[in-house]
Amino acid sequence: MRKENYFTAIKVALLIGTVLNLINSYDAIFNGEWSIKLLFKIVLTYCVPFGVSLYSSWKAIK
Repeated sequence: MRKENYFTAIKVALLIGTVLNLINSYDAIFNGEWSIKLLFKIVLTYCVPFGVSLYSSWKAIK
């Protein structure tokens, strides 16, 4: 796997993860209703597009 693939996956994860977090957790984030469960959901929301992007890059190279 090339370095560029990881950087692209990070960019995709930041963009898509932020949009998805705003859609799914907008009320809790901006009302200050923070919890461990919410933080876990936020982290997972960034991990999923990262994994999908990295996997698709790997399959395209292969």
